[in-house]
Amino acid sequence: MRLREFRLLADENIHPEVVAWLRANGFDVKTCVDAAVLGSDDGQVLRFASAEQRVVLTHDRDFGELAIARRETLVGIVYLRPGHIRASFTIDSLNALLRIDPDLDAPFIVVVQRDGLEVRMRVRNL
Repeated sequence: MRLREFRLLADENIHPEVVAWLRANGFDVKTCVDAAVLGSDDGQVLRFASAEQRVVLTHDRDFGELAIARRETLVGIVYLRPGHIRASFTIDSLNALLRIDPDLDAPFIVVVQRDGLEVRMRVRNL
């Protein structure tokens, strides 16, 4: 499946403008506020996403550690690095990911690393 085919859960560290951009571009995306998991620990957020068959979109590397070390059930994680930068930076990173448009088989972790104009992507199937 392609990323556009998955439903998303935007972690609380994803800027509201990024969420608005995703929705305007046809993504089914819930926020942690929508899901009533704002302030919950990452394990609870991951379990909610899994129960709703959603991919977690985050700037937080802890989700990958949970998925691998604790073997939490998940559909997928899209980890955007670096995080906590302008919304436009994150949107540009997402655009680069969508141009690459990898075929994703759940469960997976996608790491998108942006350094200036260069964007690298790694996909790990679990």
